Amino acid sequence: MNSDFVLFGPAHLAVLATIAASAWGLGKRVRRQDCRARRLPVRLALLLASNELIWYGYRLHREGIRFPEGLPLQLSDLAVWLTVAAAATRRQGIFEFAYFAGLAGAGMAVLTPDLWAPLFSYPTLYFFLAHGGVIVIVAVLVLGCGMRPRRASLWRAFLMLNLYAAGVGLFNAVYGTNYMYLCRKPAGASLLDFLGPWPVYLAAGEIVALGLFALLRVPFRECEG
Repeated sequence: MNSDFVLFGPAHLAVLATIAASAWGLGKRVRRQDCRARRLPVRLALLLASNELIWYGYRLHREGIRFPEGLPLQLSDLAVWLTVAAAATRRQGIFEFAYFAGLAGAGMAVLTPDLWAPLFSYPTLYFFLAHGGVIVIVAVLVLGCGMRPRRASLWRAFLMLNLYAAGVGLFNAVYGTNYMYLCRKPAGASLLDFLGPWPVYLAAGEIVALGLFALLRVPFRECEG
């Protein structure tokens, strides 16, 4: 299948606007509720988890078991389940990693989606539900539930991201896969196109990731006094 998706075309802009409006609107809705009765984040987490499990079933039905390909080892896979866990448990450490890695990764994914299926197809719908869901839930936890990243959380999240990437890189080296695009760039347009050839774009990507994490930390610096 070939994707007929147009980057920043009308459909793409509509999706981005929907994600932003949902994040803001649902965050405000939760904020107006009683703190002890905020069940919306858990419900959203259940929807996000269900979307992911349905996708696994779809791929298993269409493609069968394809080890070592097709495993949920991309950063987006990790971000989805960490976001689900953060909404379900409200654990600070889980939230912080979901906040930095989830927002940065999912944000870049929806801005420059790596799509291979037509616009009006289930794989494309899944892609935007998964990545948009991460953004919406994290925004709800921040805007509605008042969760905040702590001091030094940026560096902890960056360290955890690199440890995970190292593990995935080892898997790639052993099995010849390309999870997290550590071995080659995605076929579609992405930020990596501006970061040079392999392996230069890996080092440049580290700088970009740290920069994005720093930007995500900015709104909370004034609250620390």
